Amino acid sequence: MKNLFSAFFCLIFLGCIPYHPSAQNTPHFNHTTIYVVDLQKGAEFYEKVMMLEKIAEPFHDNRHIWFKAGEHSQLHVVQGASAIVSHNVNIHLAFSVPSLEDFMKHLDDMGIKYGNFQGDTKKIALRPDGIKQIYLQDPDGYWIEVNDDKF
Repeated sequence: MKNLFSAFFCLIFLGCIPYHPSAQNTPHFNHTTIYVVDLQKGAEFYEKVMMLEKIAEPFHDNRHIWFKAGEHSQLHVVQGASAIVSHNVNIHLAFSVPSLEDFMKHLDDMGIKYGNFQGDTKKIALRPDGIKQIYLQDPDGYWIEVNDDKF
C-alpha cells in the first residue's frame, strides 16, 4: 500500500502525469457564515443596507437567517456570539454593484459610515486594476468591501 501511495504521489503531485480534475469535481463557493450577537439587527443590516434577499433556511430555530449572496452562493447569519469583537479589514466579505456611486448614495441615505481601505471616511479606493471599492462594517464589526467590478 505504501508503494502504491508513493507511485500515486509521484505521478500526480510531482507532475509525471498531469492531473486535471473534472469540472464536476472542481469545488465552487457555496456559502459563508457570520456569527452575530443580535440576529435581527444583523439580518436587518444585510436585508436593508446590503439589499440581499432572504432565502429559506432548514433549521427554523430562530438562530439562522440565510441570504442569497450570488447566483449560487449564500450568506448565513447565525446568532450565538457572546460579544462583538474587533475584526481586521483584511478579512472581509466582498460584493460587487453595478454603480458604486449609487450604492454610496444609498449608504448616505441610511446614515451608514464607509470609506477606503485606510479608513478615510467617504473616500473611494482605486485598485491597480481600475476597480473602485469602499469598505463598511456590519453591526457586529464584520468588514464588507463593495466594488464596481463588472460581473
